[in-house]
Amino acid sequence: MESFQGLIFATLLIKSTLVINVFRLFITLTCFISCSGSGNKNNAAKAPIDTTVRQVVDTVGSLTEAEFLHYHNSCRDFFGKILPPGVFNGSILVAKKGTIVFEENTGFTDPKLKQDTLTSHTAFHLASVSKTFTAMAILKLQQEGKLGLQDTLSKYFNGFPYQGITIKMLLSHRSGLPNYLHYLEKYKWDTKKMVTNADVLSSLYTYHPPLDFPSGKHFAYCNTNFVLLALIIEIVSGEPYKNYMENNIFRPLQMNDTYVFSPADMSRALPSFEWNNRKYPMEFLDVVYGDKNIYSTAENMLRWDQALYPGRMFTKQTLDSAFSGYSFEKQGNRNYGLGWRMTFLPNGKKLLYHNGWWHGSNTVFIRLIDEDAVIIVLSNKFNRRIYTTKNICNLFGDYMQAGDFEE
Repeated sequence: MESFQGLIFATLLIKSTLVINVFRLFITLTCFISCSGSGNKNNAAKAPIDTTVRQVVDTVGSLTEAEFLHYHNSCRDFFGKILPPGVFNGSILVAKKGTIVFEENTGFTDPKLKQDTLTSHTAFHLASVSKTFTAMAILKLQQEGKLGLQDTLSKYFNGFPYQGITIKMLLSHRSGLPNYLHYLEKYKWDTKKMVTNADVLSSLYTYHPPLDFPSGKHFAYCNTNFVLLALIIEIVSGEPYKNYMENNIFRPLQMNDTYVFSPADMSRALPSFEWNNRKYPMEFLDVVYGDKNIYSTAENMLRWDQALYPGRMFTKQTLDSAFSGYSFEKQGNRNYGLGWRMTFLPNGKKLLYHNGWWHGSNTVFIRLIDEDAVIIVLSNKFNRRIYTTKNICNLFGDYMQAGDFEE
């Protein structure tokens, strides 16, 4: 039944070439007429639309022409100022009701040598945005009755050296476990040896680093949590994390340019660069997955966004649990769900997002579920300004008090 539902949903996402071409022609002709007609004083205020705008989902009728042009021109002006071509290197996509209203792929796979132009099929390292996939895979297994969020880790890892830590604590970053990114070198890990997920688990047994705080007491963002979640996915599903994600999420959603990185992907993986075009070399932490290491495109991420509405891949109950806050020890409007950052606004709105940053790759994935809008920015050349993308949320609703985002 689930595979049938997945097939139905995937079918809904398939574009009709004829429909899209007709739509492109309609928008282009309409814009040409409205922008070039002489004698109309209002024509000067109407900027022509980028004819490369494309749709990923077949929702041609979901927006009026006026709405489409308003969103497109507003996004073009906004991103033209904060992430202009020549400075920004990456992909930007904004969609409303599944319809792409703005899309731009600018720069090169190697910005230093200016080689190989980025395209809509160029997959970027999502960094911590990968956590949204790991979390939802766990929730999918729970939805299928294959695990429980209150299961303790000792159920999956024999003799686990920390008592009382549950899957839910991992998902919500309340486990108290130390971050492997920090403690491995402290315990003299040989940095000439690549770290695997199994190594991270083993290090908790052999080094037994102390907890950062008593489990369940409060929130602290920690990559170790999601490394262990990836291992639990493998134990429960009986297949490698890479295969599970491909078979149960990427392929059903037709995310054909998305994959989990492994050493075998070295030749196709997009390299990352510092702001000054210095290329990051491969390092000993670069093959660990679950907390990072999913590569995807902006268009594929739109498919992921559209899957995260009730009745598509997940039930409303599952999504409600993912998008609820679990840490209220500190005052403020920020919180963390099950694999999702969120901001609760005084006007009742809830902004869902996750950012990523690994080496030179930094990413933004913002979901405005009240408005069915999504904002996606992916880059392989570090640029801190991508985190100001939050300011365009006000194009779709009243998000003026959203505040700064956690990187």
